Amino acid sequence: MTQGPTVLVTVTLPAGATLTDALRRYGLTSDEVDEAYGLVPVDPAQGLYALLVSEEAAARITGGPGVSGPYANPPIEPYGPPRSGPGSDDGGR
Repeated sequence: MTQGPTVLVTVTLPAGATLTDALRRYGLTSDEVDEAYGLVPVDPAQGLYALLVSEEAAARITGGPGVSGPYANPPIEPYGPPRSGPGSDDGGR
């Protein structure tokens, strides 16, 4: 599991690829990749997958064949004030 800042990269791999395949193909170690995030299919028909990697790993592999990025990985948070009333998580209170 990577420590410190991470970024997203997209990689090209054969359909049905695994995280182990990605590590091997791009010379990454498990310490450089967020294994909990895993290898996420973006467009598996085209062999396009996303990886969350350390900034150092991204700098090393970006620009190589089949790698795009790095892309920011901002936290996803709710937008706007909390909702209240029917349909909200507060039970309509």
